[in-house]
Amino acid sequence: MMPQSPANNRRERRAPRPIDAARLDELALAYTARFAVSAAKLAVYLRRKLRERGWAGDGEPPVEAIVARFVAAGYVDDAAYARAKTGSMLRRGLGPRRVRVALDAAGISEQDRAESRPAEIEARRAAQAFARKRRLGPYGVPPADRQMRERQIAAMLRAGHSLDSARNLVDAPSTEIAEQWCEAAGD
Repeated sequence: MMPQSPANNRRERRAPRPIDAARLDELALAYTARFAVSAAKLAVYLRRKLRERGWAGDGEPPVEAIVARFVAAGYVDDAAYARAKTGSMLRRGLGPRRVRVALDAAGISEQDRAESRPAEIEARRAAQAFARKRRLGPYGVPPADRQMRERQIAAMLRAGHSLDSARNLVDAPSTEIAEQWCEAAGD
């Protein structure tokens, strides 16, 4: 008996069935139940599913109508999404610039982005959390040379922090001074 090749062992994949209006609604409900999403992200997800599987209904797929219904029902709330995403990213040590880019990519409106913009003390605490996590400045080995200092500042800039914040934290001689700088924004 001849050995079978791996191609013969595989089952033939059937093309997925096209999506109808009821299934599109089910997909949207399952997606919003599982993930916190913005209206734009929900629309992108539904369009991707339609591209992958096709549309079985009459006329155009009701993507915008489904998204509008979910927003009206409160399943999708861009302002709440922006606040939650901002808080999460700041706690991870990412800076305001990275937060702004992430909210823009999620399709959050300028008004909702402005309302969720972190205060100065929150931005400084995020910078401090990032420096502590990555062991930069006083939270790690002090930079031995200018090149190492520039690398540490560059890491903070890539994380979305301002140049002033990066310099203040990397150049802080002790953790106490770094903490005082962080809390000085609240005054």
